[in-house]
Amino acid sequence: MSLVAKAHADRRMVVLTEGHTDPITAKTASSVIRYCPEQVIGLFDSTAAGGTAQDVLGVGSSVPVIGSLDDAADANVLMIGIAPPGGKIPAAWRVIILDAISRKMDIVSGLHDFLEHDSEFSAAAAQHGVKLVDVRKNEEHDVANRQGINENCLRIQTVGNDCCVGKMVASIEVTLALQERGHDARFVATGQTGILIAGDGCPIDCVVSDFVSGAAEKLVLANQHHEIMMIEGQGSLAHPRYSAVTLGLLHGCLPHGLIMCYEAGRESVNGMEYVSLTSLAHLKTVYETMANVMHPCRVIGVAVNTRLLDDTQAEQERVRVEQELGLPACDVFRHGCQPLVQAVLDLQTEVIS
Repeated sequence: MSLVAKAHADRRMVVLTEGHTDPITAKTASSVIRYCPEQVIGLFDSTAAGGTAQDVLGVGSSVPVIGSLDDAADANVLMIGIAPPGGKIPAAWRVIILDAISRKMDIVSGLHDFLEHDSEFSAAAAQHGVKLVDVRKNEEHDVANRQGINENCLRIQTVGNDCCVGKMVASIEVTLALQERGHDARFVATGQTGILIAGDGCPIDCVVSDFVSGAAEKLVLANQHHEIMMIEGQGSLAHPRYSAVTLGLLHGCLPHGLIMCYEAGRESVNGMEYVSLTSLAHLKTVYETMANVMHPCRVIGVAVNTRLLDDTQAEQERVRVEQELGLPACDVFRHGCQPLVQAVLDLQTEVIS
C-alpha cells in the first residue's frame, strides 16, 4: 500500500510546533507523523519535551518530543508543523529556524508566509548552503478548458461543513483501503499537508482566483490514468473565509461523487466562533447543486470526525447521521472506512462504462 512513491525518503525531519501543539493548529504535524513516520525523528515543543507525540497529538508513540535541536543531531530537515489562520510564522520561532539553518538543515514550510521572502532567512540559507522550501509556492496561470477529461476514471472529492474537519485524512484512508482491495486508487493532494505527505499536488488555496479551476483540472488530467482518484477537498462552501477556493476546486475537478466530512460536537465555524455551522442536510443540497452545474454528482457517504466523543457517543452519532441523510457514515479511524469504500465502488459500477 502507498499513497505515491515517496519523493523525499531521505528526509530526517524535526517537526516544529513549539507552543502550538494541538490537533487543530498542528494538523500538519499530526498527519505527517501519521503517514510518514519513518521520516520523523522528533517533534519540537519545549513546553512538552520528554514525552512522545502520542501524548500531545494522539499519534506517533515512537516520536519523541524534544526541546532543543541538540536532541536531533541526525536531522537534515526542519518542517513547520502548524497551519494557523493567516499562515504566519510565529515571531518566537525565528531563533529556532535560524538555529536549524546554521546546522545545515533545510527548512520546509507550508505557510502563506514564504520563507524565501524573508531576507534574514534567505541570507542565512545562502551562507550555510541549505534550501528554503515553500510548499505553497506555485506558478499556476491556466484557466480550465474542459477538454480531455477521461470519464473512465472515477473522481471522488471530499467536502466539508467547515475547515479542519478531516477531509484530507478521509481521502487518504479511503485511498489506502481501495489499494488494499486491489484497486488502482490515487490520492490527489490540494493542500500543503497533503503535498508534504504525497510528494506532489497543488496548493489550491494559494492559486490566483481565476486559475483555481484550471489548476484543479490540471491535477485531474495528470492523474486520470488511475482507476479511481480521491481528491482532497479544501475549506467549505459554508465558510465565510474559504468558500471561494472550495467552489473553484469543485468546478475544476468535476467529481462524480462527494464524501461529506464534519466534526461531531463542533458548533461554530473554525476561527469564527460567532458564526454557527450550516446543517449537513442543507449543505448536502448545496454541494450537489453547485457540483451539478458542471457535472453530474452526488454525495455518497459521510466521514464523521468523532475525536471529541467517547465510543458510545461516536456510535450514536454515526447512526444518527446515517438516518438523517440516508447515507453510509463512519469515523475512518474509529469504525474503519469500509462503508465509504463500498460507496465509492458502488458509484463506480453505476457511472463508469
